[in-house]
This record gives sequence, C-alpha cells and structure tokens, in this order.
Amino acid sequence: MNKYIERIYNGIVKENPTFILMLGMCPTLATTTSATNAIGMGLSTTAVLMFSNMLISGLRNIIPNRVRLPGEIVVIASLVTIVQLLMQAYTPAIYESLGIYIPLIVVNCIILGRAEAYALFNTPVISFCDGLGMGIGFTFSLTVLGAVRELIGAGSIFGFQIIPSDYTIGIFVLAPGAFIVLAFLAAIQNKLKLPSATNGGQEVPEFVTSGDVMGAFNQKEAPASEIKKEA
Repeated sequence: MNKYIERIYNGIVKENPTFILMLGMCPTLATTTSATNAIGMGLSTTAVLMFSNMLISGLRNIIPNRVRLPGEIVVIASLVTIVQLLMQAYTPAIYESLGIYIPLIVVNCIILGRAEAYALFNTPVISFCDGLGMGIGFTFSLTVLGAVRELIGAGSIFGFQIIPSDYTIGIFVLAPGAFIVLAFLAAIQNKLKLPSATNGGQEVPEFVTSGDVMGAFNQKEAPASEIKKEA
C-alpha cells in the first residue's frame, strides 16, 4: 500500500482517535448532541490537524527545541482562530451551537499528540496525510455518536424526523447520553474482539511515532554560553 494512503487508512481504521485510541473525549462527548454538530466539530478539527501537521513538520528544523511546545501551540492556535472566523462567517448556526468548543480545539490532545509523535519526525506531505487520516477518523466517530444520540433522543438524523417525538428518549441528547452511547459502542467492540483501548484482550496500536519522542523531553538544557550565541 502507498505510504500516504496507508497513513490515511490507519487514521480512519487502525488508529481511530475515538474508537481505538480513546483520545479527544471532551469534544467527542460534548458536541455530539446531533449529527450536524458532530460533522462540524470533526471537519474543523480535521482542517486544524492537516495544516498544523504540515506546518510543524516544515518548521521542525527551524524551531529551537527549548521553545518547541510553545511554537507548536502558536501554530495550532493561529489555525484554530482562522477556522473559528471562517465558521462564524459561513456556518453561523453550527458556530453558535458548538460555542466554546471551537477555540478549545487548541488543547485537543489529538492535535498536539500528532504534532509531537508524528509531524516532528516526518516530512510535510506525509504529515499532512497523517492529519487527514486522523481527522477523517475523528469526524467519522463523532458522526456515528451524534447520529445515534440524535436518532434515539430526538427521533431525527440531520434534522429529518424519522421517529415520532412520543417514542424518543430525551436523555440521549443530554450529557449522560454521550457516556451511555460511547459505553455501548465500546462494549460492542469488545464483544466482537476488535482492537480498542477498553479491550484488554486485544493489542491496541501504538500512538505511531517515527522518532524518539521521550528523548526530546529528556534533552539536557543547553549551557548558558550556547544560549547567548543563539540569541
């Protein structure tokens, strides 16, 4: 399989952020009250993932290691601001519905995790593909959760009424419903013996990296003389 296609495939299937790695649970649980909201959050996160991976990969040899994390956060925060302004201009309904969770994309562990674990050690193009795969996988999982919650809780999917309101269970569009649906989906994964973070009997894929991530954290601080030279 082509390595670029493989990175996209892995993000959707083998390393799905929600169903396999169980990452980014805060927006997953909070924004999946409907399928529309889920797609909005998923696509906005995908855009940030793709371009943050690509930019951080391109700048990995330029940003000094001692300011690596602040540099990555600046890149991610700038991209989130752009996405937020575009959503406010062109999709105001979804923007109002998602609210504070759009700027909170900055602290989504999937984005900083992929930057640290993959983009920091790979070329911009394949890092872009990695972000695309992870973003599509995240969007897919959010949409599944949102569709199930909306169908059971409101009797509709994407606003189209399917089940009469008299037969809906309102708790599924409230906060407890997110935990209930996610727990049932995880239980189905475990019953089918599929890889997941909650299935101790199956091997869970590692958060893929192509370099010594811990080594980057454990590097000794440069001597004062070297710091002066860099300045």
